[in-house]
Amino acid sequence: MPEPKRSSLLCPNCRKLISADEPRCPYCGTSRPAAPWRNNPWTRGLGREETLVNWVISLNVGMFILALLLNPTGTRVSLNPLTALAPSDLSLLHLGATGTIPIDRLHRWWSLLSANYLHGGILHIVFNMLAFRQLAPFVIREYGPYRMISLYTLSGVGGFLVSYLAGVALTIGASAAVCGLIGAALFYGKNRGGAYGQAVYKQVSGWVVGLFIFGLLVPGINNWGHGGGLIGGALLGYLLGYRERRPETLFHKSLAGICAALTVLTLGWAALSALFLRFAA
Repeated sequence: MPEPKRSSLLCPNCRKLISADEPRCPYCGTSRPAAPWRNNPWTRGLGREETLVNWVISLNVGMFILALLLNPTGTRVSLNPLTALAPSDLSLLHLGATGTIPIDRLHRWWSLLSANYLHGGILHIVFNMLAFRQLAPFVIREYGPYRMISLYTLSGVGGFLVSYLAGVALTIGASAAVCGLIGAALFYGKNRGGAYGQAVYKQVSGWVVGLFIFGLLVPGINNWGHGGGLIGGALLGYLLGYRERRPETLFHKSLAGICAALTVLTLGWAALSALFLRFAA
């Protein structure tokens, strides 16, 4: 006998019980929650704040572990916390570090994207992911999950493009993308105004000043990438808009889908090509 049609289901976004015939979730507004392309194990919950944040962090951690395993003998182990558990430069180059060397000599323009998911040491990734975990929920609440994906991806690419044009030879890290979220939050606070907007703008401005001082005092910081990401995030915040002024539309969802697909394809290509160069070449 055929299975009876389900009369209710859990919304793939907010996970609340709703009727299977609902054209839109009455709790979170997700359209066509019963659609098979939306309600499946791969895409279920991607619009939720916690799920989205965990996916981005998992990609960063996964690439960091792969960089360590790709050349374990070249991994730098030190008591110095700034260089402790650092992947070899060759592993990072193979996995998609960006800059004038990979782009001009190897023609790896895709490294502008892949470099956002690579890190040079345990403290590097810990600090960046802590900053992302603090900023991303705010950006998701005020801009929406789809715009957050676009902001993070395009700001990171823009920041590394600026650093490439400035002549930075080799660079990695999620800080350009994280600075993009800071730029988007800065624009939001300034543009929204009011007591809440002013409070956001004041707090985020303090972060920008701290980031500037940190970049001047600590050697090896890619200030061009930070600045490019910051400006790119503010500009994208203006162009994409935030929830109070403009709800997320099909354009925002399509742009986020393109960014997500390019990220997965780029990181997949980077991992496969690195494994080939390491073991088959």
